[in-house]
Amino acid sequence: MVMLRREGWPVGRKRVHRLYCLEGLQLRMRGRRRKTISLHRGPTPRPTACHQYWAMDFVHDQLINGRAFRVLTVVDKWSRESILLEADFSLSGHRVIDAFERLGKQHPLPKAITVDNGTEFTSKVLDEWVYQRGIQLDFIRPGRPTENGMIESFNGRLRDECLNVHEFMSIEDAREKLEAWRIDYNQCRPHSSLGHLTPSEYAKRGQETTSEATCF
Repeated sequence: MVMLRREGWPVGRKRVHRLYCLEGLQLRMRGRRRKTISLHRGPTPRPTACHQYWAMDFVHDQLINGRAFRVLTVVDKWSRESILLEADFSLSGHRVIDAFERLGKQHPLPKAITVDNGTEFTSKVLDEWVYQRGIQLDFIRPGRPTENGMIESFNGRLRDECLNVHEFMSIEDAREKLEAWRIDYNQCRPHSSLGHLTPSEYAKRGQETTSEATCF
């Protein structure tokens, strides 16, 4: 019904159900079943400035007492900046939205975000939120992590340089150490792909170039 409304059809739940029955269509099965994968919507265009296209994923780790936690990782696909490292024991679709609402107060939200087919990214609540914000979710094909290679590479570095190095006493301790690593990564780590600039330097140079072009 949501898809019909997006296409401009003035429909309601009762009308859709009536037409569904008249056409003899099979009703949705009740009970648990395997969630169908999201449709791959094609690769996003190549970014030309900051905050146009992001990529996000999850990384798992555990505290010193063995309790597992997750980290939502978000990277800018143009500057390679680490936009967010959100750690908690549970990160549902609602929590992802809350994190992006906070980001929206600090950065412009992107045109598109590349994601895998995890349940948090295919949830109705997230789909509705990105639709309202005019953001496209670019789903990679199942079993093709290389289609989101930038975030996969970033996650590998995060694990090697932070998660595998530190012991986390609590979730608050994990958040502090992750944020310290994120700042160091953005401000002190030059990338050969960025002309040996740090992500923050590259982003700043890009913003200055854009401002000069706008003035002319």
